Parts: sequence; structure tokens; C-alpha cells
Amino acid sequence: MQSEYFDVVIVGAGLSGIGAACHLQQNCPGKSYVILEGRDAMGGTWDLFRYPGIRSDSDMHTLGYNFKPWRESKAIADGPSILNYVHETAAEHGIDRHIRYGQRIVKAAWSSEDACWTLEARRSDTGRSINVRCNVLLMCSGYYRYESGYTPEFKGRERFQGPIVHPQLWPQGLDYRDKKVVVIGSGATAMTLVPEMAKQAAHITMLQRSPTYVLSQPDTDRIANILKRLLPAKMAYAITRWKNITIQQWIYRRTRTAPDKVKRTLLKWVRKELGKDYDVDKHFTPDYNPWDQRLCLVPNGDLFVAIRSGKVSVVTEQIDTFVENGIRLQTGAELDADIIITATGLDLLVLGGVQFVVDGKPVDFSRTYSYKGIMSSGVPNMMSTFGYINASWTLRADLTAEYFCRVVNHMDAGGYRQFTPRVRAEDRDMQARPWITEFSPGYMQRGLDRLPKQGDREPWINPQNYKLDKKMFLKGEIDDDELVFRA
Repeated sequence: MQSEYFDVVIVGAGLSGIGAACHLQQNCPGKSYVILEGRDAMGGTWDLFRYPGIRSDSDMHTLGYNFKPWRESKAIADGPSILNYVHETAAEHGIDRHIRYGQRIVKAAWSSEDACWTLEARRSDTGRSINVRCNVLLMCSGYYRYESGYTPEFKGRERFQGPIVHPQLWPQGLDYRDKKVVVIGSGATAMTLVPEMAKQAAHITMLQRSPTYVLSQPDTDRIANILKRLLPAKMAYAITRWKNITIQQWIYRRTRTAPDKVKRTLLKWVRKELGKDYDVDKHFTPDYNPWDQRLCLVPNGDLFVAIRSGKVSVVTEQIDTFVENGIRLQTGAELDADIIITATGLDLLVLGGVQFVVDGKPVDFSRTYSYKGIMSSGVPNMMSTFGYINASWTLRADLTAEYFCRVVNHMDAGGYRQFTPRVRAEDRDMQARPWITEFSPGYMQRGLDRLPKQGDREPWINPQNYKLDKKMFLKGEIDDDELVFRA
């Protein structure tokens, strides 16, 4: 089978993939590349999710690219605005001409003899397979399965007479006007859906097994909007970005060093929103510390407004079974519903579900060590993008892309064709730890056993610190004893 050859293949045309291509064009202008996208559209998450109220849960001055200012007034943006931002970036830089849609990578085979990846892609239009070859591979395929979300096994599901919908597969035209709706879940998706649906539904019940920490803030950044009026766009954006990164990192550090104080502050704000008679202890007080799971953002306190209006109720109980007209709880109480929304999370997918083979041997990533959080030991010429758990995704996506370009240019300067992270003999006794620690959401816990391990020393640690990462990826040495280069 004949195959085309490119210097670089980027897998995924979402927020990360489009940004990576921009960095590649800027920093490695002589390199040929293609973006292979399994779906039939650009945008990844922001094109896939169509549920009511879809929006960012990070401010767009940090979720946006470091090279393209966010110009809209709202810092917490809706999904269509973010998708437009991605499309606009691709068009401005000519990235859209390099994308091939409907080509999902199913296998990636590396040959050390040829210093080449051979990628098998399945075409969505014909079902046929095609091959593409490249020297270096950058995976920007996200971290969850696009085909379906995670839904637990609910007893009696078949008994319920109305629609049961997972937000990842939101049906076009779902009519919830004047209907009773139960939304199962307490994460970012549920807290986005509930206040938006409450505008038209008769009543919404947010049914949660356990509470989540909730933080309310305005959807506009007053300082950012003032700076945009006074300064050139790029300067205003850079200052706002620095401000917001600093605040994000300070808050996260406080949750690690003084979790009880942060917890008290968060709950104080919730009590102020809902009043002294509301049972905040039951419905908004988790049994874990802040940032052991992501904080849920409710812009302008919209969830609290909906609760105060009487259109939304929060129920914190265990489900016994679905029944014909709703859900029976383990307490015996029943929740009436015309529609049930299962906002129960994502199904984590390692590297897009691609089967990796190195010199004829299948790669089991759970048996590898993570090099700087972006490569895997023993896997040559491949990096992957995975954003922060404690800050905006794109902060790390930008750094990964810039480091990728540094490595590619280092290879050219040294006459190399291959780079491979290798665990040295003296490091083989290091303690193996999960790829992510101190982070307990269900989607991560369900998939940790499939992810690479991290060690107890650099560079085998998966860092979650933007300030340190920035120094390491942009200024740190590339040619170290652990990243081995060869012709």
C-alpha cells in the first residue's frame, strides 16, 4: 500500500491540534505536516458538545492561545464562541488547508531502521484504511472517548418511559419546555446544564451522589476589558493572561497548603448565596479537599439564582432504581421526571485509542514511565498533549507544542532522526506512582491503570506547575541523559 510522507503528523484538529500547527509553522517553517482528524469537523470538544449552555469552565485569557488574544468581552465564553475562535485561528494561519477530516488513526507502527512512523487511518466515508508515514508524531487527540460518555449501570433503566440523554450525545431538538427534568451528576456539565435548562423547564432536579465545591465569579473580566480599551490588544491580553495565571496558581497552592481555610471560604460564599436556612452542609460540602477534584465554576452565580427562584432543587441521595415516571431513591422517595439527563462523566481514552507498536512489539503504556508528562519511555519520536488538572488546558498545550518544536529543531541541528526517552539503569528502582496524584474524579480513577506511570524524580515526574513547566519546556536543556538522540 502506497503512503504519503510528512515530516510531522498532528493527530486531532481540536483546540490543541490547531494551536500545535500554528506553533509548528512559526518555529519550524520548513517542515511538512498534516493534521489527521477522526471526526468530520474542526474543534474537538467545542464542536462535539451541543448541550444547552455549553461553555468554558476556565477564563478565555488562559484557555485561549498564547499567540492569539481573546477579544470578546465575556471571559467565560459559550461553546459557539470558543469554536469560532478555533476556526478563526485556523483560517488566519492557513491551518485549515492541512486538515484531513474523517481519518481516524487506529494503529501507529514505528520502525527504528527507517526512523519512521506508519499510521493506519480508517476513513469514515468509505471504511477503507489508508497509510500515512512521518518522522515525528504529535498526539492532540484529547483524553476521552468521543463516541460515548460514561454512564453507570442504573437498575430499572428500561422501565423509564421518557428520554434518557447523556450530554455528550445531546439529541437535536430535544423539547424540555415545561417538562420535569432530573439531571444526574454534580460536575461541571451538570452545573452548566441545570441553570440553562431551568429557563424553560417546569422544574429541574440536580440529583447527586455527593457534593462538589462550587465557585461563583462574573463571566466578564473587568480589568481585562479596561486594559483592552487602553492598550494594544496583544499587550492587554498578555497582562490579563499573566494576572489570571498568577491567581489560578495562588489559589491552587492555597488548597494544598491550607485546605481547611479554602474550604471555609468557599462554603461561606455558598451560604451567602443560598441563605442560612439552606442545607449547605449536605448539598455543597464534599468529603474531600478543594482541588482534589476540579472546582465547579458557576458564572454570575447562575446556579444559585436558579435555586433561589424555586425552579431548581438539589437532592443528595443514592439511586435505588429507575421507575416508569422517574427515579426511586434508596430512602424510598421518588423524583418525578419526564426526561432524565445522565451527566455522569467521560470515558477516558489513552492516546485516542490508537494501537501503538514499536519495532514489531505492541506498546503497553501502563508499563511505561512518563517523561516530563508528554512522552513515554521506550516510545520514539512521539509526544502527546494533556492539559493541566489545576489550570486551563491550553496553558500546557501551548508549552507542549513549543517544546515539541524545540526538539524538532534540535534534531535538525544535530543531524538526528530519532529521540527516545530511556530510563537509565540507576533509575530503574525508582518508586512507580500513578500518572496523576491528588486528583480523584471518577473519569481519572477509572482510567489510571491504562496510563503511564510517573517516577519519584525528574524527568520522570508528570508536573502540574505552570511556572516550573514554562522554565523546563522553554529554557531547559533538551539533550539530557534520559532523552536519547540518534541518527
